[in-house]
Amino acid sequence: MISQLGRYEVLGELGQGAMGVVYKAKDPLIDRVVAIKTINLGLALDEKEEYEERFYQEAKAAGRLNHPNIVTIYDVGRSGEVAYIAMEFLQGRELREIMNEPGSLSVGRVLDIAAQVAQGLAYAHEHDIVHRDVKPSNIMVIRDGHVKITDFGIARMASSAVRTQTGMVLGSPKYMSPEQVMGKSIDQRSDIFSLGVMLYEMLAGQTPFKGENVNAIMYQTLNSVPAPPNTLNPDVPEMINFIVAKALAKGVDDRYHNAKDFAADLRACRDTLPTSDRQSDVSKLHLGADKKSSLPVDAVGRVGEEEEGNTTSSIGLSQVFDSSAATMRLAALTASSEDVDELSKTFNMPRPSAEEIKQAAPPPRLAKSVRPASRERKAAPAAKLSGSNFLLAVIVAITLMATVAVLVY
Repeated sequence: MISQLGRYEVLGELGQGAMGVVYKAKDPLIDRVVAIKTINLGLALDEKEEYEERFYQEAKAAGRLNHPNIVTIYDVGRSGEVAYIAMEFLQGRELREIMNEPGSLSVGRVLDIAAQVAQGLAYAHEHDIVHRDVKPSNIMVIRDGHVKITDFGIARMASSAVRTQTGMVLGSPKYMSPEQVMGKSIDQRSDIFSLGVMLYEMLAGQTPFKGENVNAIMYQTLNSVPAPPNTLNPDVPEMINFIVAKALAKGVDDRYHNAKDFAADLRACRDTLPTSDRQSDVSKLHLGADKKSSLPVDAVGRVGEEEEGNTTSSIGLSQVFDSSAATMRLAALTASSEDVDELSKTFNMPRPSAEEIKQAAPPPRLAKSVRPASRERKAAPAAKLSGSNFLLAVIVAITLMATVAVLVY
């Protein structure tokens, strides 16, 4: 094993990649542990040119991306016949390894993983980068539940002039889109198809397109319509069948047009699941070390299910409490005539009519609890709110209602 790559001190071998060895190393300049992917350039000339081009293309493509769901690239270099990329060292497991353990992925966890991958792909696509090889072995699940997309080694940037026939068909056969199989030009919808294949496999326990050899798999990809996932896994809700079918549509125009919409549908479906089967979106949590330790975390990061128990899908604001006019009606019920006049001038709105005030009145059960407070105001006029204080209270109330509306919807 080599001990040095450029300025990096090699600490050990992490594994063998398709193009070379992956090492764990240390950057002595900033005392940071990194992962280093290498490619041996001591190959035949034609292979050397192809692999070196793909290798630097990965560095150039991934180096442009800065997103929580994409591995971070730090540096690229060459040492003798070895080219290397220094990247973020991830403490976690390949998704493939997790999928090989039966029963390790609940439906909620599957949807969360797929949604995070879709988020990362959406960001890459917005920067004109197509991954081209989305598959479980290129997805890392970190200890805190974060999902990271790795290996943009055959990514195609829209600005790239490299359009070799070899490059057109690169990818893993089981996860290739129909247009990849046929060697056609591709866009972000090819990645969406590949993620759909991966989603199907996580849900159903098998890939949607199978065959004894590459040609058989490609034929299935072009011609076969797989059975709905819930025919193979009864825990899968009906809604997921439609999401998967849209992602796996043969025609690119029939698929999701962008990964952001794909992620949104996955999360919406996840939120309909029972609380015990959901997994929170840990990629959006910003927790301090003290808070993180107080949340339940399992091997792949199921975090904070207790908080998600308070669902808001059935909660909404009544129509009588969703506007400035509603605030005026409420003021007419609870404030003095002078206060209402002042509020009317401030909002430049007419005083509410008797019928409008009646609409804002609370139901009988609540009215009983309001009347004693009204009597207390009559008995103690000194406690009555001044016009300015009331205006302040109304503004605070409107702010609170707006905040609740945002949280609810």
